[in-house]
Amino acid sequence: MRLTEQLAANETAQVAVIGMGYVGLPVALGLVESGIKAIGLDIDPDKVKSLRAGQSYIKHIPSGQIASAIENETLVASTDFSLVSQCHAIVICVPTPLTRHREPDLSYVVDTIDSILPFLKSGQTVSLESTTYPGTTEEILRPKIESAGFTVGENLFLVYSPEREDPGNKQFSRRAIPKVVGGSTPECLREGLALYGQICDQCVPVSSTQVAEFSKLLENIHRAVNIGLVNEMKMVADRMGVDIWEVISAAKTKPFGFTPFYPGPGLGGHCIPIDPFYLTWKAKEFDLHTRFIELAGEINTGMPRYVVQRVIETLNGLGKALATSRVLVLGLAYKPNVDDLRESPSFHIMEILDSYGCHVSYHDPHIPVIPPTREHAKWAGLESLPWNEANFSSQDCVIISTAHEAYDLEELVKWAPRIIDTRNALAGIETGQGQVTKA
Repeated sequence: MRLTEQLAANETAQVAVIGMGYVGLPVALGLVESGIKAIGLDIDPDKVKSLRAGQSYIKHIPSGQIASAIENETLVASTDFSLVSQCHAIVICVPTPLTRHREPDLSYVVDTIDSILPFLKSGQTVSLESTTYPGTTEEILRPKIESAGFTVGENLFLVYSPEREDPGNKQFSRRAIPKVVGGSTPECLREGLALYGQICDQCVPVSSTQVAEFSKLLENIHRAVNIGLVNEMKMVADRMGVDIWEVISAAKTKPFGFTPFYPGPGLGGHCIPIDPFYLTWKAKEFDLHTRFIELAGEINTGMPRYVVQRVIETLNGLGKALATSRVLVLGLAYKPNVDDLRESPSFHIMEILDSYGCHVSYHDPHIPVIPPTREHAKWAGLESLPWNEANFSSQDCVIISTAHEAYDLEELVKWAPRIIDTRNALAGIETGQGQVTKA
């Protein structure tokens, strides 16, 4: 039975969500809140074990919400992908990283489709939420589905709806964020709108899956390019002895024609550092070179090295060499008040410092121990240095990389002899002469 038919009959629908990470788990919980039974599938048995125990592994998602859903059997967690056969819809929320050559890695998407293909049933809706280049849904998913004997738009419905998750953002709930939905056919779009209309207050239908895919890239490229611009302006301002933060504060008083973006030590999260390269890769198929996007990417990926250069200049001014210095990186998560490490520029700063022979440590109240990661395996198991005067006063330099609200910045200023502030976190706090370098 189609999802629209199930909902029209006022019968409980069942939806599988594949990938129980920062995107998939909130989707599953959103379905539960809307009265839909969710089956959360993941290849990671540890995640499934945690969910079954009612334990959250994502800081901003409370364990109580998971425990209640598990206890009421409105959320089922499993590694058994054959369970998709019991569902009216399947939502795919798996990673889409880049290779080391900055090319799209769709292996998780392809492996997921291959895993569920034997269990698909007539009438189901398959929705991809993973960020990707325009054409992925039609060029990769659709042929695989139709090779299994289905006709998309008639007995199986294919949708692309980009995730717009912003971990830790208290201003916009998942339900309040408009949801872009594109279908392979008009009937696919109808089923997709029925699905997302259950968990979002507003759906934005578009004419194709390609438009939906492109819209996600445009959103994030817009941010990446503007952040690249302001990061370049920061380097110019630093060289001129001008405070870029004061410049931005003045510029944003203009009530039209200017949107403030802020500099930092580099880009983090799964989207903004990665998504632009999906479009640049696809554009080459059409003999186009996206120079503007690539320039912004070059500037943003170079910011960790710029921060380290500012550390070197600061220590040199004190007659100290970086190789014999102790430097603490304050904040490992890629954004404030979350435990999300994905693509965090703090890792790159630490690795550059380490390459100089520097003694590197970190403090992050949200990440007590660095977990295993694919890209930064050498740091796994390193523990966050406790917040106390002895630990901070013994550092030659402290880098504010992520401005968590949990920091007592007045204590930091009392304890740390030298501070590199990449986030303007110390604005309005009295500091010593020459104690703080902005970077």
